[in-house]
Amino acid sequence: MLIDTHCHLDAVEFLPDRETVIERAGRAGVGAIVIPAVERANFGAVAHLAASFAGGYYALGIHPIAVPDAEDEDLEFLEQSVEAALDDDRFIGIGEIGLDFFVPELKQPAMREKQERYFSTQLQLARRFDLPVIVHVRRSQDEVLKYLRRQPDVLGIAHAFNGSFQQAQQYIDQGFKLGFGGAMTYDRALQIRRLAERLPLESIVLETDAPDMPPAWLGKPGGPRPRNEPAHVGRIAGELARLRGVEVDEIIAATGRNAHQILPRLSVRHVGLS
Repeated sequence: MLIDTHCHLDAVEFLPDRETVIERAGRAGVGAIVIPAVERANFGAVAHLAASFAGGYYALGIHPIAVPDAEDEDLEFLEQSVEAALDDDRFIGIGEIGLDFFVPELKQPAMREKQERYFSTQLQLARRFDLPVIVHVRRSQDEVLKYLRRQPDVLGIAHAFNGSFQQAQQYIDQGFKLGFGGAMTYDRALQIRRLAERLPLESIVLETDAPDMPPAWLGKPGGPRPRNEPAHVGRIAGELARLRGVEVDEIIAATGRNAHQILPRLSVRHVGLS
């Protein structure tokens, strides 16, 4: 069954029709949707939303883009929230966490240091509770890998992977899965498409990153930015199948197994309103 391992379903873009979006995903055959938190302020929202429909799951973490406004007490609150969520069968891990050296503000020395401290602390939290992580990696592949090597027992997903083959192999050697989504569907995304075609299938999971990372069929580059949604994960699976020259059912089965392996608290429920 199809699994969207990364979807910001709590985003304001879904406010007008969130229930319809969930129903559409269910009709498209989606079996589970993972909703990662990005900051302390939405911990409760992602947990509540995941509980509101069959197939909903959530992760808790502080996103690197939220780090500038975060306080150290937010890390303490995260630890308390994770400990409280361990008995919740919709809770699957720590995320979205990571490093972002693309945004100019986040590249400044002081903010870079703060990002790395938050990332390291959250990895230690994942290790303490034996939980997988969902990792944001933008212009920071080698730095993220450096911190992952310091916590070799921590496994997870490198979200929206866009590194080199060598870096991909290092994540795989670390026990990570690599997330592929809408970026893979663009003909001009040559490196991502080569990775999707050649990497071991057992290392790949599917994601939408909705409402972001819209696939090619939602609009032309340079035009209005369309809203992505979890129902599109099926066509993303189809594009991966086309690139690899296999049947889409093989992709759906393999990526589903991979998601279960790396997110062991996940159990597929056919997505629909509870």
